[in-house]
Amino acid sequence: MTPQAAEPLLSVRQMYAADAHAIAHGVSGEVLMEAAGRGAALAIMDRWATMPCVVLCGPGNNGGDGYVIARHLARAGWPVHVVALGDRETLKGDAAIMAGRWDGPVEPLHAECLGSADLVVDALFGAGLTRALDGVAAELAQAARGRIVVAVDVPSGVSGDNGLAEGACFDADLTVTFHLRKPGHLLMPGRAHAGEVVVIDIGIPETAVAEIAPRCWVNAPELWRHCLPVPSAQGHKFGRGHALVVGGGMLSSGAARLSAMSALRAGAGLVTAVPPRSASMVYANHLTAVMLQPADTPQDWTGLLEDPRRNAVLVGPGNGVNARTRSFALAALDQDRATVLDADAITVFADEPKALFRRITAPCIMTPHAGEFARLFRVTGDKLADARDAARNSGATIVSKGPDTVIAAPDGRAAINCNAPPDLATAGSGDVLAGIAVGLLAQDVPPFEAACMAVWLHGAAAEVAGPGLIAEDLAPNLPAVWRVLRRLD
Repeated sequence: MTPQAAEPLLSVRQMYAADAHAIAHGVSGEVLMEAAGRGAALAIMDRWATMPCVVLCGPGNNGGDGYVIARHLARAGWPVHVVALGDRETLKGDAAIMAGRWDGPVEPLHAECLGSADLVVDALFGAGLTRALDGVAAELAQAARGRIVVAVDVPSGVSGDNGLAEGACFDADLTVTFHLRKPGHLLMPGRAHAGEVVVIDIGIPETAVAEIAPRCWVNAPELWRHCLPVPSAQGHKFGRGHALVVGGGMLSSGAARLSAMSALRAGAGLVTAVPPRSASMVYANHLTAVMLQPADTPQDWTGLLEDPRRNAVLVGPGNGVNARTRSFALAALDQDRATVLDADAITVFADEPKALFRRITAPCIMTPHAGEFARLFRVTGDKLADARDAARNSGATIVSKGPDTVIAAPDGRAAINCNAPPDLATAGSGDVLAGIAVGLLAQDVPPFEAACMAVWLHGAAAEVAGPGLIAEDLAPNLPAVWRVLRRLD
C-alpha cells in the first residue's frame, strides 16, 4: 500500500475529476477559479516587481484563470494589457463570469500584441490542449522568448499528461498549477519548458485524491520509506542478503566492480562478483569487501545458485552480448532469484524479447536507457505510457532511465524521478544504479519500491558528490544519504 504522504501526479482527466469532486462537495467552480487566479497573481507578485505585462486569455477555463490574474495584478498597480483568443462573449460558465469581472479593455489576439510588455502570462490553453500550437498562438510562443513568461497550469503547447511538445510551445520561467502537479511537469521536455513549478491550493477537498486513486507519484522518500531496510541490532550479514554480480572480461571489468561496491553500499550483507575465470586476477586486484567466485559455464553458475542464501542477482554490466550473459540471466530467473537485468543482459534478448518475458516470474527489475528500451519494447514517445506498457508486457519493474527516469510496475503503478542532477550523465553511473537496486532486492525490498529507492538514492548521492563527479564517487557518498534517510524516520 502506498503511504498517503506520497505526492500523487494527476493526469489531465484526473484533474478534471478532482474539480468535479470539489463541486459535488460544495465548492463551486467559480470559487475554484477565483482561488486559482488569485494564487497565480500572488505568485507573480512574490517574484517580480511591478512591470508592464500582457495576459493572453484563451477560449476556455485557462482563459478564465487569466482574467482573474489580470484583475488582481491590476488592483495591485501593475500595468496590465489583456488579449483574448476568440470573442469574450462566447465564453461559458465560470470563465464567462471571470471575464465579466474584468473591467478593462480586451484586445483580440494578434502577432504584435505583446508590444513592449516585460512579462507575459500564458493563459491560452493549459493542459487540455491535445494538438500542436498553430497560427498566431505559435507565433506568440516564439515572440515571448526573452521575456518573463508565466504559464497557467502548463505552458501552452505542452501536454500535461506526458510533457511532449509536438511543435511550438511557450517557455515559462514560472508555471503555476493547481492542487497537484501533472506528469508533464516532470517529464521532458515539459519539465524544461515549465521552469519553476508552483502548486496552489485552490480548495479541492483532500477526499478527491482518495476517490480518484491515482497510480503515479513523484519519486521521493514518502513513497517508499515504509520499505526502507534498517539493520537490526540483533542482525548479522547473512540476514541482510547476499547479492551475486555477474562480471565481464578483463577489459570490461570496471562496470561489474562498480555495481558490486554499490550493492554493498546499498546495504546487502554480502556481495560476490562472478567474472569469467580468465579475468579473476583483475577483479581480485581491485576488490576487498566484495568476494569473488568465477563462473564460465551454465553449470558453474547454477552451482552458485544452489545456495538459497544467494538471493539476488545482477546480470549485464560489462558482461558482453553473448551466450554466457543470456544463459546466466535466464538461469537466475528460472531459480526464482530476485534479479536485476541491465545493459548487455537487456540487449542480448533484442532478437527475441518474449523468450525473456515468459521466464520472468520472480521479482525482476530492468534498467534500460533509451536505446536499450527500444530494443525490447514499443516506443511511442510517451515515456510514462511506454514504461507502463513495458512493465505490463514483460512482468518486470521497468526503470526507464534518463533525466526524467520513470519507474513502472507490472500492476500499473509508476513514479517519476526528479532529484537527479545532470552530472549523472557520465560513464558508469548506470552500473552504480543497477548495483544499488540489486543490493536492495537482496534485503527483500519489493521490486517497485527497490527500483524507486535505488533511483532516488542514486540522484541523492550525486547531489552530495557535486559537479565533476565520476561514477566512482557515487557509492562512497551513499552512507551520507542513508544517514539523512534514517533521521527522517
